[in-house]
Amino acid sequence: MILTLVGFAPAGSVLAQNSTSVKKDAVKTSTPNDSQVSPDDFVDLLRRDIRSQKKQIIAENMELSDAEAERFWPIYDQYAAELSKIYDVKIALLKDYADNYSSMTGEQAENYIRRRAEVEQSIMQLRLKYMPAFRKGLTGRETALFYQLDWRLGLAIDVQLIQVPLINP
Repeated sequence: MILTLVGFAPAGSVLAQNSTSVKKDAVKTSTPNDSQVSPDDFVDLLRRDIRSQKKQIIAENMELSDAEAERFWPIYDQYAAELSKIYDVKIALLKDYADNYSSMTGEQAENYIRRRAEVEQSIMQLRLKYMPAFRKGLTGRETALFYQLDWRLGLAIDVQLIQVPLINP
C-alpha cells in the first residue's frame, strides 16, 4: 500500500519528485526573493500540494474499477470540498494561535483549545455524514479502506501543521 505525503515520501518516489518540483516552482513564482517564503505562501502551497497528493494517493490505493470510480469520485470531490473548508478554519485558528500564543491569557488559551476541539469534531461529523454516500458506491471493505486512508492522510497533514510552538504555562 502506498501512503506518502510531502516530507514523508521516499526520495525516489514519483510523489516526492513531483511535490518537490511543484514546491520549487511555486516558491520561485510566488516570492520576489527565492530564499524567503512567507508563512502564508507556505500554507497556500501546502494546501495545494496536499490536496493534489491526497487524491493521487487515494486513487493509487483504492484500485477502483471504472464503474466504481465513476460513482466514487463525484462523492469524494464533494467531501473534499467540505473538508477543505474545515481545514481552512483549522489553519486560520493555528495562524491566530501562532501570532498570539506568547501573549495569550489563560482564558484565551482555553478558548483556543475549545475551538480546536470543535474543528476536530467537525471533521469527524463530516466523515460520518458521508459514510452512507460512499457506501452506496463502494463495498463495505472499500469504504473502510477509504476512511483508513483519509484518517492517515489527516494525521500526516496534522504533522505538517504541528510547526506551531507550544504555549508556555
